[in-house]
Amino acid sequence: MIRKLLGEPPRVNKGILLDAMNSMSDMLKVLERQIQASGDPTHDFRKADILTRGLMSSLDELEQSHHAAAFFRTKVKAGYAEDMSVDEKSDYALYVFFYKDGFVRVFSILDKLGNWLNDLYDLKTGQYKAHYSYFTVLRQFRYLKMHPEMTDSLNDIKDSYTDPINRLRKRRNTEIHYMNTEMQDDLWQRHRALYGKIHLEDLDHHLEDLKQGLEMVNRSLAIAFRYTVKQWENREACP
Repeated sequence: MIRKLLGEPPRVNKGILLDAMNSMSDMLKVLERQIQASGDPTHDFRKADILTRGLMSSLDELEQSHHAAAFFRTKVKAGYAEDMSVDEKSDYALYVFFYKDGFVRVFSILDKLGNWLNDLYDLKTGQYKAHYSYFTVLRQFRYLKMHPEMTDSLNDIKDSYTDPINRLRKRRNTEIHYMNTEMQDDLWQRHRALYGKIHLEDLDHHLEDLKQGLEMVNRSLAIAFRYTVKQWENREACP
């Protein structure tokens, strides 16, 4: 959708995005077989199906937000807000919109994945913490010593993206609970420059963090769904 608005051809999934999408598609096939075989009287399989489709849609939207942010970032040439043309200010505003939409979606998807794992593996995380995140679910897996192969892989991914994810989390929390993140950047620049011109925040550094967040999400989804599909297929194969 975004690429059409930007006058670009449709995206062709590849790399880790393709891996993540394929692993979720494989899960949908497994769930469909389970629904056909059992009738799904409790609707648990249908719920898992809906949550899986929701994750696929959310990942698609996150990738589009990152792509659009990168697109509009290339159109911002000025180093200072006061030096921007009218068109450039519009492009900068669009960059900010899609960048913020992107980092909010990173944590939204991770929390949806946490809910999916919690429900599917019956972790009962909500009994111990009413409002839990994806990272709480990972700790719950370890506490219960369940599925260490998947848990260790997911924790390795989490640890390898610690710095960019922490920066994105800080900006997400600022955006939601304190002030607009670009205004915080302006405030810091005013503090440094006093009455001078406001230098733009490091757009490339912020965009790289978002790219890293997208990679972390892709890799986590691929591992979680690939492992789960394998577990269910092994169970199907048992007489």
